[in-house]
This record gives sequence, C-alpha cells and structure tokens, in this order.
Amino acid sequence: MWIYGRNAVLEAMRDAQVERVAVARGVQPGILKELRRAAAAADVPLDEVPRIQLDQVLKTTQHQGVAALLPEVRTVGIDAVFDRARERGEEVLVVLLDHLTDPRNVGAIIRSAEALGAHGVVMEERRSAPLTAVVVKAAAGATAHVPLVVVTNLPRTIEELKERGVWVYGADAAATSAPPDIDWRRPVALVIGSEGDGMRRLVRERCDELVAIPLVGKVGSLNAGVAAGILLYAIGVGRAG
Repeated sequence: MWIYGRNAVLEAMRDAQVERVAVARGVQPGILKELRRAAAAADVPLDEVPRIQLDQVLKTTQHQGVAALLPEVRTVGIDAVFDRARERGEEVLVVLLDHLTDPRNVGAIIRSAEALGAHGVVMEERRSAPLTAVVVKAAAGATAHVPLVVVTNLPRTIEELKERGVWVYGADAAATSAPPDIDWRRPVALVIGSEGDGMRRLVRERCDELVAIPLVGKVGSLNAGVAAGILLYAIGVGRAG
C-alpha cells in the first residue's frame, strides 16, 4: 500500500516499514536531500518520477510530492495480545473498536493505543474502516508496533475475552462512572463505539461497566479518537497509582 506526505514517509522510513520511495520531480532541493539521506539510512530505493504519476497512483494531488510503498498491514490472532502483555509482565489492556468507519479515527486510536501501552487493537472485519493507507498514515507508524486483530464477530470476541478473565468497559457519554471510579489494575478491554451511534446494543450488553469522561464545557461529546486517548491515559494513571 502507498502512503504519502513528507512527514509520514520519513516516519515510516525511520521505522523500517518502507519498500520504496517515490518523489515528484521538482520538489525543493532541501526536501529531496533529506529524503535521500533517510532512504540511504533505511537502505530503501528512491525514484524521482513525474508528479502526474504520483497523482494517478495515489488518486490525490495532496501528497506534497512524496510517497512510499509499504507492505500490507499484518494482522494477528487474539493470542498475540495476551503474549504481548505476558512479555511485558503486565495485565492485558486491549482496545476494541465497534463499527468505527472513519479511517483517521481508527489510525489515531491505534497510535494512542501503541503510545499509551495497550497490548493490541481489535476490530470487526465488516464493521470497521479497513486497514488502508489512510489508517496507516493517521497511525504515524504505530500499525507496525501494536498487534492488530480483525475478527468476524465482536460480541463473540468479547465473550471469549471475558472467559479469559478480562473485564470489559465501554466508553459511553451517558455513563455514571468516571475513570477514577474504576479499578484498572485488572485485565481490561476498552470498547470505543462508532463516531455517530456509539456502541451497538449487543456490544453494550456484554460490557461489565460503562465509563464516561466528565466534561465541563458546552460540547456534549468528544471525537472517538480523542476519547480513546484520554481513557487510555486514565487507565495508565490508574494502574500506576
């Protein structure tokens, strides 16, 4: 898959994710020099191509004249999440995405999950944004560093997690519990619902408890990606306390 934009491509090269780089002829010499240096350090071929070729391949003109070819995103089974937690000597922390269709939100949540210590992200095959280049770009390299699990039935996966001793908490703006009210030091799955409708009924019913972020402003809700980041940070604080 292709990603584009100078910063996204440089980040991917630093993380050794890139197979090749394409740069439009005519980009600023300083930018070209920086990209050549990064490509040499990553041992990645760099080709200069006509800008229209990038427009056609990427189906956009908003690429800053820089693109990189990455391998397809690798997904794993749920056991990999438990293996990651065991390797770190930590209680499991996994994020479940219920019908999130905005790829930028999905990428942002994957980025927050990796940065804030989650051991994996789970999503449904048919009810989530696919793991496209938009997700990879929004995740800023995190897709290569956190286990990503794609399942056919999220409610069934929740039941399996509960059978393995995981407590399931759903993010819901109408919940009466706030993050400080919950003991996060146990194995935890955090469910983030869709941008418009929140969690589906079958998912909500399987949660052990619902949790809300207390808001003091006039806006009544938060973007799903922002909410996930705040809750993951709160979980980390709760585990450290």
